[in-house]
Amino acid sequence: MTMQEIFLRIEAGKRINGDEWLLLAKGASLHQLGFLAHGVRQRLHPESLVSYVIDRNINYTDVCISACQFCAFFKAPGAGGQVLSKEELAEKIAETKALGGTQILLQGGLHPDLPFSFYEDMLRFMKGCNIHVHGFSPPEIHHFAQISHLSTREIIARLMTAGLDSIPGGGAEILSNRVRRELAPNKCDADTWIRIMQEAHELGLRTTATMMFGHIESWEERLEHLERVRKLQDQTGGFTAFIPWPFQPDHTPIAATRKIEKASAVQYLRMLALSRIFLDNVANIQASWVTQGPKIAQLSLFFGANDFGSTMIEENVVAAAGVHFRLSEEEIRRLVEDAGFTPRQRLMDYTLV
Repeated sequence: MTMQEIFLRIEAGKRINGDEWLLLAKGASLHQLGFLAHGVRQRLHPESLVSYVIDRNINYTDVCISACQFCAFFKAPGAGGQVLSKEELAEKIAETKALGGTQILLQGGLHPDLPFSFYEDMLRFMKGCNIHVHGFSPPEIHHFAQISHLSTREIIARLMTAGLDSIPGGGAEILSNRVRRELAPNKCDADTWIRIMQEAHELGLRTTATMMFGHIESWEERLEHLERVRKLQDQTGGFTAFIPWPFQPDHTPIAATRKIEKASAVQYLRMLALSRIFLDNVANIQASWVTQGPKIAQLSLFFGANDFGSTMIEENVVAAAGVHFRLSEEEIRRLVEDAGFTPRQRLMDYTLV
């Protein structure tokens, strides 16, 4: 199929296959990709709204045995890491609610010494503060299963009983086992990540999906990632949104062993547009202002993104790599309005507030 024929298929609302996607990825210009992705976005969201959520990212511990080569946040056991107390959790939740926040994004390291009951107790405590808990990515759930000798499905069911409301798509990185073996050999593989998300969807939880690109992966491995997400979404419909963001190499272990240049704004916008085009069954694509800053995030609204993500009252993992963008709700609303869209606060499931 020629490039022009692929363009016409996309404009007609037809699904493209992996070979066609690779042709686009390697041959289409930035302007062509933006035009096509914006067309898909307008077809899915003709109302010209841009949504956002007010929440806080709480990392309950930075102690982690995964030792991922791309992470500047974790501390090895015995290296001075911490675990947040209930008093600290309550204070952070209260501050979030005072700012109009509706949820907590709860994630942490794979701590070797905390029993599974710790996480159930933490959830029950947080739900007592009357807040939506969007927590525990698939690698964490896999870790809980290993330390408790329960299945991941049993872990998810028990977390739901304790108060878990939804699951973030963290820990996906690139859903290629070749990449994961090299960058994060102690973390669950791509097949396990997808299986845990499928179990969550089957048990009634909605989740998001992410992609961290721009390190050691090939274009074919990026495609493998997108194909895995699209296939599961065809089966379950459980993903509410997809969030692609570029790897931030500063201060990471891999930066000490090989030279990886930080992805440019153009590279980010290309991947964002390519994600919107390929994931025709995922309703929402989030902009990544946390890594790109406010102006590129604003431009993202014309490259397929219909969601500005979170206000991120607190963010620690990307900040550990030396990136420190911050936006208030007022700034997000101004950026959206200046781009010609109507800003609307939402919940995790994209119900508008």
